[in-house]
Amino acid sequence: MPKFLTIDGPYFKDEHNRQVTLRGINVAADAKFPTKPNLPSHISEGFFDGDNVSFVGRPFPLEDADVHFQRLRNCGYNTIRYIFNWESIEAKGPGIYDEEWIDHTIKILRKAKEYDFMVFMDPHQDVWARLAGGSGAPMWTIYAMGLNPETFEVTEAALVHNTYSDPALFPKMIWSTNYQRFACLTMFTLWFAGNDFAPKCIINGQNIQDFLQDHFIAAVKHLAQRIHDAGDLEDCPVIGYESLNEPNRGLIGYQKLDVIPTQQKLQKGTSPTAWQAILTGSGRACEITTWDFGGTGPYKTGSVLIDPKGVQAWLPEDYDDSRYGWKRDPGWKLGTCVWAQHGVWDPETDTILQNDYFGKMPNGEFLDAAKFTETYFLQHYRKYSKAIREVHKTAIMFCQPPVFEIPPSIKGTEDADDRLVYAPHFYDGITLMTKKWNRLWNVDVLGVLRGRYLSPTFAVKIGETAIRNCLRDQLKAMKQEGIDNIGITPCVFTEIGIPYDMDDKYAYKTGDYISQIRAMDANHFALEGAQVGFTLWTYCASNNHEWGDNWNGEDLSIFSLDDRPPNSAAGKHQDMHSAEPIDSESLKRALSKDSMSTTRSDMQKITPDIVAGSRAAEAFVRPSAVYTAGIILDSGFNLSRSIFELKLIASKPTDEAAPTEMFMPPFHFPKDDIKVTVTGGKWEYESERSVLRWWHAEGEQGIRVQGVGKMGVDYEDEGYLEMCNRNYKQCAIV
Repeated sequence: MPKFLTIDGPYFKDEHNRQVTLRGINVAADAKFPTKPNLPSHISEGFFDGDNVSFVGRPFPLEDADVHFQRLRNCGYNTIRYIFNWESIEAKGPGIYDEEWIDHTIKILRKAKEYDFMVFMDPHQDVWARLAGGSGAPMWTIYAMGLNPETFEVTEAALVHNTYSDPALFPKMIWSTNYQRFACLTMFTLWFAGNDFAPKCIINGQNIQDFLQDHFIAAVKHLAQRIHDAGDLEDCPVIGYESLNEPNRGLIGYQKLDVIPTQQKLQKGTSPTAWQAILTGSGRACEITTWDFGGTGPYKTGSVLIDPKGVQAWLPEDYDDSRYGWKRDPGWKLGTCVWAQHGVWDPETDTILQNDYFGKMPNGEFLDAAKFTETYFLQHYRKYSKAIREVHKTAIMFCQPPVFEIPPSIKGTEDADDRLVYAPHFYDGITLMTKKWNRLWNVDVLGVLRGRYLSPTFAVKIGETAIRNCLRDQLKAMKQEGIDNIGITPCVFTEIGIPYDMDDKYAYKTGDYISQIRAMDANHFALEGAQVGFTLWTYCASNNHEWGDNWNGEDLSIFSLDDRPPNSAAGKHQDMHSAEPIDSESLKRALSKDSMSTTRSDMQKITPDIVAGSRAAEAFVRPSAVYTAGIILDSGFNLSRSIFELKLIASKPTDEAAPTEMFMPPFHFPKDDIKVTVTGGKWEYESERSVLRWWHAEGEQGIRVQGVGKMGVDYEDEGYLEMCNRNYKQCAIV
């Protein structure tokens, strides 16, 4: 791990001026919900007691950290996106911080430092909060906004797994449509633009926007201060902080409330217009269209009557605000929709009065998604970044604009400082939503969103090679958007990943993970082709085959308790079947912190707990340049042939003490069966530490490493008919 990570244009550099490749993972998905009580999203008991929760023990207990961090080092990861949420810091009420959780976090970060990880902190949220069907903000923030989370279910203000009638039947990925339901539409509007669109919403003398943002920023700043005060964590391993995960604009920029916006491409289950969501949120009945998501996107399935029978998503008029000790301005009336109070609609006649209320700035200027990013998002980002830098002065700020939106145009301005990184997210939406790896076709989603096709039909890509290239080209295009708008700075995809419960959990029944291997390899092929850093989503120490990552039916973890061999002790604590901790000292004796061997048979001889539970490791345990004495021109791994190639350009011959170093897992490159070809220089391979070192001359240089193929398949496209006949026995071409 570099003692101090610098940024040189689009590259990260270490103290030897070598290019550093950030290859990491999110730790951990189950940090979204508390440990005390343990409340994965399928549990309802105690769900609404959100003031009395603790996240101590996330991402995992301290006594188990050695096993988890060693496992991740064995996968070749050198970077961790550290998942935490606002709720974990400030659950009990405004300004009441959980110092015990912060103490635990500091201890885990020290463990990460022992294993040479670079860490950046991610204040994570999904659809605002657990009580809105996601994760992130404390429960009290919902009450501060005048909303009643206990009525979200009947009003369909949010679809919540914890309160769903049968959690096992909660529709897959349905939580993601909560962004277009009433709770999220309202909450993100108040959060980002309460001053402009809800000026009557005053609490403790502040507009709700400032009240909430100030508390959030103060909470994260307090965490940063505690990390700073620890004295041994700043810059190494904690290199920086990401902005709020996956920010959403709510209603901001809606030109018409009674029409689904054209840019809303994700529709599943009931899909109300914003106007219908406002009505059902105020207890009115509405007939709402229903949708499902197929191989080429969403399609209508019918309609359904949603009738809350007068129950509102708003707090009742007689709600007692003394619960949290704040004072709400008399001009803000509880029991009545705030949008009615601001003249958007008339609750006496249930008619819209200002259909374009959210479609223009207060000065009348046109407001759309791009304008939101360049105004409201950027205003919040500036406040947040400034607060973090007041504590961690050299923090790298990972700027994450709204998902799939064009980043803000800040090139050449004060906002584009020299320690800013563009941090977009990318998922192959067809695979994620359908939970299938379709080798026949996929869609250029980014191209559709950017209007590059006359018809979405032209965005369809046929054959696996075309699909892989399309994923790569989308990442390249997003990287270029960062350069064009933010400036020449590194691009790190802080989320990308695949669902493991594909094909109705076929792999769990058979042990055949070939679909997952292909999908994961396609994503890594795209990352390598785009030459970007990444942190894969995700690692989840409590993952199991029944509930996946224990949150809304998601199942994207590279590790699962149920994929361990029989009698494995790995992660036993997560099953709650055993109170015996794994002996971290004996683990350290068996494997030094620098060891990254991934040969399954060899590693199981040392300690089976390190590799037990990994799945589709063939695709994500892959070689990579780590420190490059020069600049990478091209780099990638051909999984089907087990060939790694790296081309670089060096301004000088390699220093003896700072060669080019590559992670070279024995999983693919066993010591006795490896062939290395170089354009010049010398090399050495230390399989015990999974590192290949290369000393080379200046100028353009190349290395090719041949290992042992594991898959027994190829990516050369078959003929369309042959593929249909093999995969779909009843397929007929008309």
